[in-house]
Parts: sequence; C-alpha cells; structure tokens
Amino acid sequence: MIRRIAQWAAGASLLLLTTLAFAANHVVTVGGGGNGFSPANLTIQAGDTVTFRNAGGFHDVTADDGSFRCSNSCASTSNPGGGAPNSSEWSQTLTFANAGTVPYYCTVHGAPGGIGMSGKIVVQGGPAFSIGSAVSGNWYNPAQSGHGFQLEKVNDTTVTAFWFTFDANGNQVWILGVGQIVDNRIEMQAVKSRGGRFPPNFDPTQITNPPWGTLTFTFTSCNAGSVSWTSVDPLFTASGTLALERVTSVQGTTCP
Repeated sequence: MIRRIAQWAAGASLLLLTTLAFAANHVVTVGGGGNGFSPANLTIQAGDTVTFRNAGGFHDVTADDGSFRCSNSCASTSNPGGGAPNSSEWSQTLTFANAGTVPYYCTVHGAPGGIGMSGKIVVQGGPAFSIGSAVSGNWYNPAQSGHGFQLEKVNDTTVTAFWFTFDANGNQVWILGVGQIVDNRIEMQAVKSRGGRFPPNFDPTQITNPPWGTLTFTFTSCNAGSVSWTSVDPLFTASGTLALERVTSVQGTTCP
C-alpha cells in the first residue's frame, strides 16, 4: 500500500518554480538638511525593518500611539527614559511585524497627527506562508483528539496525506490522497482505502480505493492550518472545515 502511494505521488508530481520571500530593511534619514524625515512616507511589507538614522540636529522619532520612542536609545520597560531627543549620529532599527499604518513624529519639531516634522509607515500584509519540508508530520484538532492526519512533503511540489478517522457508523477508515502545493495550500483528490485484513489474512488483491472526495489544506505557519473537505461518500459529512495543529515533526526539519 505504502509503495503504491509513493508511486502515485511520483507519477502525480509536477515541476514548479518557487521563490523565497525575505524581509527587507528600509532607511529613513532624520534631519540633516532641515527638520524632516526622508522619506517621510514609506510603504513596507509586514516583517520588514526600518532604520532611522540621524543626519544632524536635535531629534528623536516617536510613534503617535506611543509604541516606540527612539534616538540614541529606545524607551523600554527597563529603560523608560530612553529615546529622548539627541543630536548625536544615532541609528535605530525597528521591526514592523503587523499590517497597518504607523504615523510618527519628532517631539521637538513636530506633533502627533502629521504636524510639523512627522512621517508615516504603511505596513502591508506579508506574503502567504510558503509550504516547506517542515509541513511533514502528524496533525490534529485538540478538541477532536483521536483522529488526525499524517502529511509528508515528498518533493518540491507534492504532498501525501493520510487521514486516520471514522465514518458515520464509527468504523475506522483510512482516507488518503496526493496533492500539489499551491502557495500556502495543498489541494488533492482523496480515496478511501478498504478491503484490508490483519496479517496473515491480508490479501493485496482485495484492496480497493474508491473515490472519496477532495481535501484542501491551508497553512498560516508550519505549526497551524486547517483542512476543508467535500465528500461523495454518504457515510461522511458532505463538507466541512477543521482547524489543525501540529502534533509531531520529522527529525531534521525546522520551522522558518
């Protein structure tokens, strides 16, 4: 059975090109030729960093909502007085992890709301999670412990899935499929394996794999995702969605 699935996966694989997204750093010059930020308005992606560099003058950089205040140091719980205006050639790098708009200003030459020496950072949502080898492992829904999935990324574009579950009558069932990676999703046709018996009564000629339906896995990270299904088998709920969490991972794989 396992060999058949592996052969099926190899036959179903397609060659696709993938790209990796990396966080970028952006530089905002503070002061220098006048009391301003350059560029004053900046658009970045979630996860990018922004480095504020003082080119001359008595300045700081402070978020309108108070989420940061920096100069030659930054305010923090352990340094509540940090971030006071300073005329040295200071530089501070901040990470913007969440999408949204972050207005900021210099407390000496500006004010909240875009007054005077001020600027704005627009943080756009980052790219969808890219499925890698770390998706391989066992997955389940904690509220429904007792059934779950085993996933294996067998090459750059192909993933096998085994759903160890039950039908509406309480019979144990294996649902399995092979799908292609599409961004942060895996889409596949699934079958229900039946006809097996415990050794020595196992007869491979009795194994059948009638169509069961479709499975679509969607991941937000390599530790969290969901599965949606449609089934043509009357012994199963026709459609639904189940949130998933990782139970185990494969040795040697790491989450990005």
